[in-house]
Amino acid sequence: MKKNVFEITLKDLSFDEIERIVNDKMQISLSKEVLSAVKKCRDYLDKKTKTHKEPIYGVTTGFGSLCNVSISEKQLSQLQKNLMMSHACGLGEPVPQEVVKLMLLMKIKSLSYGNSGVQVVTIQRLADFFNNDVLPVVYQQGSLGASGDLAPLAHMCLPLIGLGEVWVNGEKKPAAGVLKKYGWKPIELASKEGLALLNGTQFMNSFAVHNVLKARRLSRLADLVGALSLEAFDGRIEPFYPEIQDVRRHKGQVDTAAAFRKYLKGSKMIVRKKEHVQDPYSFRCIPQVHGASKDAIEYVSRITFEEINAVTDNPTVFPDKDLVVSAGNFHGQPLALTQDFLSIAVAELANISERRTYQLIAGKRGLPSFLVKKPGLNSGFMIPQYAAASIVSQNKQLCCPASVDSIESSQGQEDHVSMGANAATKAYRVMDNTERVLAIELFNAAQAFEFRRPVKTSPILEKFLAAYRKQVAFIEDDTVMYPLIQKSVDFLRGYSL
Repeated sequence: MKKNVFEITLKDLSFDEIERIVNDKMQISLSKEVLSAVKKCRDYLDKKTKTHKEPIYGVTTGFGSLCNVSISEKQLSQLQKNLMMSHACGLGEPVPQEVVKLMLLMKIKSLSYGNSGVQVVTIQRLADFFNNDVLPVVYQQGSLGASGDLAPLAHMCLPLIGLGEVWVNGEKKPAAGVLKKYGWKPIELASKEGLALLNGTQFMNSFAVHNVLKARRLSRLADLVGALSLEAFDGRIEPFYPEIQDVRRHKGQVDTAAAFRKYLKGSKMIVRKKEHVQDPYSFRCIPQVHGASKDAIEYVSRITFEEINAVTDNPTVFPDKDLVVSAGNFHGQPLALTQDFLSIAVAELANISERRTYQLIAGKRGLPSFLVKKPGLNSGFMIPQYAAASIVSQNKQLCCPASVDSIESSQGQEDHVSMGANAATKAYRVMDNTERVLAIELFNAAQAFEFRRPVKTSPILEKFLAAYRKQVAFIEDDTVMYPLIQKSVDFLRGYSL
């Protein structure tokens, strides 16, 4: 049976293509154009090191503040190996394996343009790792996000030379033994290769790609769950009228209101006569709040897309122009700022979600206190709201921007750093936290709507509710809640939008 293969070319790689590669568990291949570009650059660099008398940073010199120390031709390979070993200083929790796989894909894409000077065998081996799910063990702490993601990328690339560890079928194993099993010889690094592999933004950008894809989904889920909460709260449709959005014009707001009108079309609940003139802001201002987050996510997506398709190591090689330029494409500032922004945007989806949950349990508009038939004897849904509030508070702490900090390193040579890696890993936690808060809102909204029966909501929301009820039943009396909350998280994670 032929494998499902995606070819890496010199064309831009889109978010949709990345999702397809990941979700369909596709393998990757390198196009003829990519292999030609990589080989051309390597051949040029080999010739350059033999004929060029002046020092070339990172090719015939040391690194960072050691850039003025020249290295002999015989020591160039050892220089690159030393670089990789000395820079593998990661700490903390292991990077989730799905993010490590993205790191491999992002590094392959960045090297594919033929501006980095790696050998064909090196980029091909990275593809071998990707295709065989041999995933290097990488740690979350250690990158300043400025001279590239040096420490985490060192861990990612150690297995290329037979060092470090890898995940295979969920087990952590020494890389040397796994290479032997597959018949892969450790790579003999050529000049500049270690620097090409370790420089770059692929650690923070892989988290950024994961975060953007998840943020887009969370935005859609927030609308769907919010629409069910609006129905359960006996909310009004008027704030979602197109006329309201058109006079303010923000695209995210327009799109949010349109999504709610679609989700509520055909509902008997939304059209029934209301006794109240206005809803609280957490319902009435959903288009404005969810919409602002949508606009922010779209902006972050655009910046992240550019980084996916960028060359970010240093120095950068331009064979056709006979140029080897030492510059700063490894600096993570674009990602640092936008990952901080994404954290704030997605945290706001959780913030307003928790407020809707609070309104649903408050004993208003004919709903019983804490959404149980016998409050007092039963605490009902009192504490899930506590849990949501706790998570929302943690999100606020995580949203303190990492990008406003900089700590000088490398004896002053690297005197401004982005902290983009910290911004991206914090944002990763905000994504998971927001998913949990939305799950708690769904848990409450589904319970609350049962008290509106026999009135029906829209066909879309009835289908949503019916699917959810197969996982989580209506609660008559107090029960252990945490497994039901986790089932709610799992339901949202797997629900097809």
